[in-house]
Amino acid sequence: METNVESLEGNKAKVTVTIDAADVDGRITKTYKDFARKYNFPGFRRGKAPRPVIDNALGAEAVRATVTDELLNSAWAAAVDAEGLSPVSGPAMEETELVEAGKPYVFSFTIDLRPEVELSSYDAVEIELPFAEATEAEIDDQVSAMAEHYTTFEDASAATKLKPENYADLAIKATDAEGNDIAAITSESRLYGPGTGMLSEAFDAEIMGMKKGQSKEFTLEVPADETAVLLADQAGKPVNFEVTCTVVKKKAAPEVTDEWAKETMGFESVADMRERIAESLNMQKGAMMPRIKENAIMTKLLERIDAEVPAAMVAEAETSLLQDFFGQLQQAGMTFDAYLGSQGITADQFKADLKAQAADHVKEQLALEAWARHAGMEITDEEISAEFDKTGVEDPAALEKEWREAGRLHLIRTGLLRTKAIEDLMENAKVTEKDFAAEAAAEKKAAKKPAKKKAAKKADDAEEAAE
Repeated sequence: METNVESLEGNKAKVTVTIDAADVDGRITKTYKDFARKYNFPGFRRGKAPRPVIDNALGAEAVRATVTDELLNSAWAAAVDAEGLSPVSGPAMEETELVEAGKPYVFSFTIDLRPEVELSSYDAVEIELPFAEATEAEIDDQVSAMAEHYTTFEDASAATKLKPENYADLAIKATDAEGNDIAAITSESRLYGPGTGMLSEAFDAEIMGMKKGQSKEFTLEVPADETAVLLADQAGKPVNFEVTCTVVKKKAAPEVTDEWAKETMGFESVADMRERIAESLNMQKGAMMPRIKENAIMTKLLERIDAEVPAAMVAEAETSLLQDFFGQLQQAGMTFDAYLGSQGITADQFKADLKAQAADHVKEQLALEAWARHAGMEITDEEISAEFDKTGVEDPAALEKEWREAGRLHLIRTGLLRTKAIEDLMENAKVTEKDFAAEAAAEKKAAKKPAKKKAAKKADDAEEAAE
């Protein structure tokens, strides 16, 4: 078999295949024998009917048509594999003639190929990663989270104004434009914390500065893109509120002492607790760091690609992601509507996010393939066979043959190339270790004072307006 590849515009290629006459004759001979064994021809024992009898019974072109179909179905896949092409769909065959005995057979087809993009740089990727060992700031975060779990809410004095860091017990009556009660929001007693996402920032601004016993009425025009949990169903509509502050509450986190660590958390002391937390964090980091590193590398690599990805590839990736997603939902025993509710998103938002993920997934693949191509990476037949050996099937060689004949072997090859590329990127990445927890704590502390002043002013303004 001889092949010739002609590159066309739009990531397409025209492949011309020539099958030599000896191969054609061998296929014709085999097909006549198969037909003689398969069908019962009067006057002849099964398998012994001569060619003229078969032609007369089945039609003069029956064998040639069968050979042509079988040859086309197998030879195009072999040609794609021989040329190392990576198609994204099946072939579009040009009009063909039937094979003829004693003559070579030539046919052509056009195929869509995976685009070969280029990266803006092939230098080693520079990334920032958390320290491999637990830092003091990370341990502090864990201790704070554990203490937060045992936080209580204590009644503040009657003169205490509601501030962003406080909670309040609120009696809320919510009605729509027609005066109908909105049951999901209305409550005689709701412990509410500003900034929790249950209600909107606009609602929080209205109640800032309220004191115990104070009431307030106001109307909010809910935006069409509202994401607050209790207001999402009222998006694009006005909601009337009657709010009474029953009491302002302050969060009271427990003091982290040796006594608390022992009696509440079951450790010998605070020092013992921190040591155990460090051990747990180190185990988690050991398991998660390779994935964190890979994600960081891919984020940087995507910044080096500026190319439109084929819609067909994005659609295929979207279908695959959707199948995986619903498989996970089924395992979790959750409905799609329940998932949307838990995430606070609409079906349209889910679809948009899924499409964006699919596009990024395709770009990641193309970026890795570009890296492998630039580095001159190749995949040997032995490496491909080794992949089939890993499947654990009884006859991996037969499975490989099946994939080859179906024209799917390129999927294994490109997958292995991407694996080699990410391994090379991981090995050669320039890593800077960073204490993200300490940095976040410093930023939070720096922003705390201005935020407190701003919140205090809002509370004062709200109180003056109420008076």
